Order: sequence, then structure tokens, then C-alpha cells
Amino acid sequence: MQKIRPDMDIGHNIQRLRRNTNMTQDQVVAQLQLMGIEISKSTYAKLETNRMNIKVSELVALSKIFDADIAEFFFGLI
Repeated sequence: MQKIRPDMDIGHNIQRLRRNTNMTQDQVVAQLQLMGIEISKSTYAKLETNRMNIKVSELVALSKIFDADIAEFFFGLI
């Protein structure tokens, strides 16, 4: 089976939003897990480095954690 490769660098925007909230990756992962999103720190790190596609449920949860509009994740990409 062929893997889908990320075609947009959304990871940079995820990292920027996390840093703007002064959160560590560990803190974000803990918040995601509290919201029922099962994700490891290594998987989250792959999202920020664009080595893994983000799921819609993760994107929605991150928008709540960062108090950000979904469009902010696509800043500079569209």
C-alpha cells in the first residue's frame, strides 16, 4: 500500500502556534490526551516536522488548545 505524503508544510504553523502559547510538546500531548486524542510525543513531533499527516480530529483539538482559528494552521499556504 502506498503512503500518502504531506504536500503542504502545515507542521511549521503547528509549531508556531504552539510556541505562541508558550507550551512544550509534552504539554500539548498531555492536553490532546485529556481530550481523548491518543497520540505520543514522537507522533506529535512528526506532525510539527511535517513527517506525518494530521488527522482532522487532531487539527480540531489543536485549534481548541491553541485557541486558534482553523485557518491559522494554513497561514501562508493558501
